[in-house]
Formats: sequence, C-alpha cells, structure tokens
Amino acid sequence: MATPSRRRLIRDFKRLQEDPPAGVSGAPKEDNIMQWNCVIFGPQDTPFEDGTFQLTMEFTEEYPNKPPTVRFVSKMFHPNVYADGSICLDILQNKWSPTYDVSAILTSIQSLLDEPNPNSPANNVAATLYQENKREYEKKVRAIVEESWLMQDA
Repeated sequence: MATPSRRRLIRDFKRLQEDPPAGVSGAPKEDNIMQWNCVIFGPQDTPFEDGTFQLTMEFTEEYPNKPPTVRFVSKMFHPNVYADGSICLDILQNKWSPTYDVSAILTSIQSLLDEPNPNSPANNVAATLYQENKREYEKKVRAIVEESWLMQDA
C-alpha cells in the first residue's frame, strides 16, 4: 500500500533519475523504498576530490514532515560527521523542511564536505585540525579519499 511518504519517495526517486544533480546519486534498496543507498562524489578542487563516499538514508512514514536518518557508510574524517557516520547538518535536524527532497539532502551533504561548520563539531579532532592545521586536516581527508576507492572494490 502506497502511503503518502512512500508516494513522495517514489516522486523523489523519479526526480533524481530524470534530473540528477552533479556528483550525487541514490536509489532505494530493491525490497524497501524506505531505505536508500546513496553515493556522493567528493567535490572538485577540494581535499575530497576523487572520493566516492557511500551513505544510507532511512525514512519513516513521517517523511517528508520529518527528515531521514542519513549516515556515511564509508569512513569519513570531517568536522560535522560523528564516528558512527551520522551527520551534523542543520537541514537534517532543526532546519528541516518538507520541501527538501533526496536530491536537496545529498547536494547539501556534498556542499558540507568542503564547507564544514567547525563551530558545531561532531568530530572535535577534525574540527580542531580544520581550524588550526589545514595541511594536516587535508592529509587525513586525502587518506579517507583513498580508502573510499578500496570500498568500491570490496
């Protein structure tokens, strides 16, 4: 039975296929429209460039009134990403709006990669390095970019 949230997710998926934003993709798992596998490619001219980062999105029947749970599956070193892969991003929390769709969520996360908010850190080590030692921060980011390639082969 197609509930309002499931109908909305079908619409989000069609929009993502017909007008895909650059550098992101996503699709529901075969057997469950409420769970998605997504990929974000690291933005060009950033330390994340050439990275391929896998994420999951889990929706509830309250979507689009409540945001999905979004988590990096790939290893991530970023000021706004927790150790478990969950993301500290305002539109996934207190600034959520039902107007956001899967495309908007993915492009916002992609933007966050290069424009972290070190004032709201989920990873204090990454936030401190980002602010105090950019070179060391970028070195750690490049290491997870290389690891992201290995995840593709797994």
